[in-house]
Amino acid sequence: MSNIKDSEALKESSSVAPSTTQDAVFGKITEQGPNYRNVGWLGTVALMLKNQLGLGVLSIPQAFDSLGIVPGVICLLAIAAITTWANYVIGTFKLNHPEVYAIDDAGELMFGRMGREIFAFGVCIYWIFSSGSGLLSTSIGLNAVSAHGTCTAVLVAVSAIASFILSSTRTLGKMKWAAWAGVASIFGAVMIATVAVALQERPPTAPQGDTFWVSDYKLVGNPSFTRAITAVSSIVFAYSGAPGFFPIAAEMRDPSLYTRSLLICQFVITIIYITVGVVIYYYCGSYVASPALGSAGTLIKKVAYGISLPGLITSTVLGIHFSSKYTFIRLLRGSKHMTANTFKHWATWLGCTFAFTIASYLIASGIPNFGDLNSLIGALLGTVMSFQSMGCMWIYDNWKYGSEQQPTLKWILLLLWNILIIALGTFMMIGGTYGSIVNIVASGKATTESSAWSCADNSNS
Repeated sequence: MSNIKDSEALKESSSVAPSTTQDAVFGKITEQGPNYRNVGWLGTVALMLKNQLGLGVLSIPQAFDSLGIVPGVICLLAIAAITTWANYVIGTFKLNHPEVYAIDDAGELMFGRMGREIFAFGVCIYWIFSSGSGLLSTSIGLNAVSAHGTCTAVLVAVSAIASFILSSTRTLGKMKWAAWAGVASIFGAVMIATVAVALQERPPTAPQGDTFWVSDYKLVGNPSFTRAITAVSSIVFAYSGAPGFFPIAAEMRDPSLYTRSLLICQFVITIIYITVGVVIYYYCGSYVASPALGSAGTLIKKVAYGISLPGLITSTVLGIHFSSKYTFIRLLRGSKHMTANTFKHWATWLGCTFAFTIASYLIASGIPNFGDLNSLIGALLGTVMSFQSMGCMWIYDNWKYGSEQQPTLKWILLLLWNILIIALGTFMMIGGTYGSIVNIVASGKATTESSAWSCADNSNS
């Protein structure tokens, strides 16, 4: 009889007391608060795909216009290989150092307090610029669908309000369905535009007339240094989702499955980029639009942008969410308020999302040229976040093995590979930033339609 009572008491106590998980980043996670460790490997694939697919793919055809198809595809594959390796290093680094949440934690391990603060500043600026690019692309989509129904500055503001509301969702586990929807919408939109471009007689911006139009695509381009480095920077931006892979790995239920998700993501992304870039540029030549959804005429542009709007908004939402979550954790780490539904928890979280939404809105309104903004982000921030940092992380984790033991050929080759990544990233950062700034200044002088805070239609580029 006593055993039955003890059993009933145990069941009653277990039903009252919430289950608890101790995490190296988030601390004590209970059922009474948000579950920050609830993303499976398929959800990880969706978040990784959406973290990259959406903004960068829309500028790849124009990058091919600068480089030519053959050099463009070669550059894209090279950047795909480098970023796949770099993102793989993120997964191994997270397994070796469970306390790492964002790239600044890795910076502190490698370079001390100064490294932490430099990387913290860099990742916040990166996400602000990336979210700004997302707001800008959303305003382009709204302009296209509504036939410029109102001032572009108003559309940017509307996009920012919607993004603030959606980005305030606290966990990635609850955002994975939005990520899947975003991936589907962007994929559907770019496929519609790609097929339509192949079927149309000529691009809408090409010379009109009775003569048969032939695309002026180039297998090998002859760009100036500024134009070439800007084009490559746009491709880097298309693959520069690495800063988001840190928090995604941190919220996985099983981080050991990270590599599986990564390889699926990179394979799918690369196939889409090559297909969309080559087909659209082949049929449009130098008359390709940026963003690329505008290359198939007014009707298809409206249809494609209408379908893509959920994906474009989700890209912005993820950017604001990542930057807000980073700051939120930085402020409340080690505190009970991080995983408890207290007033301080909610005030801090909503304050972070609001602040980063405002900052992204200012960037989107201040640099209104989509291609130039993407190039600047890819060159100035995408390289250091996706190239140099991961090369340093691999060396940090593996230097001791090679220096204290007899180094193997594999270790020497991997060391040289990571040093090459650091060198290439540094060259791209300096050269690409210079080229992007030159183009932004030139665009601002060339036309008033691309001026800051303009009401003009930005969907006709």
